[in-house]
Amino acid sequence: MQAIKQKWLFFSILGLILIGAGLSLGIDAGFYKMQNPEGWNWIYYGTFALVVFNSGICSFGQGVIYKLRLDDSKSK
Repeated sequence: MQAIKQKWLFFSILGLILIGAGLSLGIDAGFYKMQNPEGWNWIYYGTFALVVFNSGICSFGQGVIYKLRLDDSKSK
């Protein structure tokens, strides 16, 4: 049960960090596009931001799964 709790905490915290970082990078990519409209480098930056954001959603979702397993093991 302790291992499940550690995994829950790890994935939940990692997910929240990655979601915040992905949103920040996405906003920064938007500002980069406004400052440099003739270049296309903002697309790579924005794509990386989406990858980080979606990784955060997946990690947080995995944390929710571990939390459900933890609650299920406590109720037994």
